Amino acid sequence: MPNHLIQAGILGVGSYVPERILTNKELEQMVDTSDEWITTRTGIRERRIADPAVSTSDLAVRASRKALEHAGVKPEELDLIILTTCSKDMPLPAGACLVQTELGAPQAGAFDLEAGCSGFVYGLTIASQFIATGAMKRILVIGAEVLSRIINWQDRNTCVLFGDGAGAVVVGPVAPGEGILASKLSAEGAGWEHLYIPAGGAKMPADPVTVEKKLHYVHMNGKEVFRYATRVMEEESIHLIKAANLRLEDIDLLIPHQANIRIIEHAARKLKLPMEKVVVNLDRYGNTSSASIPLALDEAVKSGRVKAGDNIVMVAFGAGLTSGGIVLKWSKGEGESNET
Repeated sequence: MPNHLIQAGILGVGSYVPERILTNKELEQMVDTSDEWITTRTGIRERRIADPAVSTSDLAVRASRKALEHAGVKPEELDLIILTTCSKDMPLPAGACLVQTELGAPQAGAFDLEAGCSGFVYGLTIASQFIATGAMKRILVIGAEVLSRIINWQDRNTCVLFGDGAGAVVVGPVAPGEGILASKLSAEGAGWEHLYIPAGGAKMPADPVTVEKKLHYVHMNGKEVFRYATRVMEEESIHLIKAANLRLEDIDLLIPHQANIRIIEHAARKLKLPMEKVVVNLDRYGNTSSASIPLALDEAVKSGRVKAGDNIVMVAFGAGLTSGGIVLKWSKGEGESNET
């Protein structure tokens, strides 16, 4: 172990979304809702839905391959794979193990992490600690979801919100002063009942009654989640910016969890950021939970919105209730290595 902490950053990014697009107009035929209502209340116009034969680990593998290619890292060079998801393929084993064998990364440890929509931020924070201590050099962090399998398509309060997708990053050493400058993880477990899946675990195993009552689908108290989100998005962001010894005007880009346009706009106003500095893609993908931030980051990088030296804030909230964020100084140019 080195006698000083090593700076951790993102070496490569990648994402993948299913081809199938489900529009608001199609949802009008499925539940009592309208395109106008969904767009006005959420900002979502369409979302992606995975083919029945495609699982969460399949999406994770496809996003991971792109991230590895972008980073110039071979699968066998990975030390660890962290898959963040709330829609894993099966209770056992960890989906990260399925990703490991499919990628061909036999030297990597592998585990799943569940923190709802905050999962990717939690995973990236954990990965950065392994890099900082010198215990590991290359870590793959993935946010992947097939939420369409755990949504009640007769519940108009939830089925209009979510979509399927995956995003991944390769984490490793970067130059001092670059990469992750600050991170924060939080939870308010007293609010767990505001966003949860009642059945399917040890407390309420699956049986005919739980299936009939549709207890294996997401249940959400939208008003309480909205109230929590608008508060913590502002609080977490301000805390992170101060912890990174930056000012609000130093922030070049905000990449928030893509849940609701009103929550995102509220955060931007509080941080005095013009929307031109905020990444928004929920109109095309909806809420992809732990995949939303890495998916948005990949699009921002590939479109040229992210430049070397940019200060980026990524902040999320989710089931738990959990929240968290990261401030990083982007150090990677397209196709460049961050090896130090």
